[in-house]
Amino acid sequence: MSEFADLVDAHYEALYRFGYSLARNPDRASDLVQETFCIWAAKGSQLRDRSKAKTWLFTTLHREFLGQRRKQSRYSDEPLNEEIMGAEPGNEDDAERHMDGQRAVDLLGEMEDLYRAPLALFYLQQHSYKEIAEILEIPIGTVMSRLSRGKEMLRKKMVSEPSSGPRNLVDVKPELFQKNRG
Repeated sequence: MSEFADLVDAHYEALYRFGYSLARNPDRASDLVQETFCIWAAKGSQLRDRSKAKTWLFTTLHREFLGQRRKQSRYSDEPLNEEIMGAEPGNEDDAERHMDGQRAVDLLGEMEDLYRAPLALFYLQQHSYKEIAEILEIPIGTVMSRLSRGKEMLRKKMVSEPSSGPRNLVDVKPELFQKNRG
């Protein structure tokens, strides 16, 4: 098998999930991945350190997304889909955790690109802070702050917006647990 085919086999799914988390459209995600591999075919030989191919591919996909977004005045608001994101259905014992996980992915799709991209790279693709900084071409401190702010925004949405799924837990009023500081 050729080096190019090995590269496609190794990174296609992860690139597609990242592209989908950015574009929120399966066709656009496929186009982003295809364009990324076309660029690799044309310029990949210029990469001296082949161990950095994964980071190069994710950076290229992100640049392509930003370039396409600049060219288009609008983009799709389709919700994220569990099957496309690569989530596997949980068993019955994990049903509630699975619903919360899917809800988190859905809420992630509603976030601004500024926070969605680093969160998707960190949690869905398991990239390190350094890799995210290289992919998004931002300082590592910015990655950390965007992840922190993004996690907090996501947590607030999870708490404030009621879940559409059944709950096995009794709803508890948070004010009952606050200390009286009078």
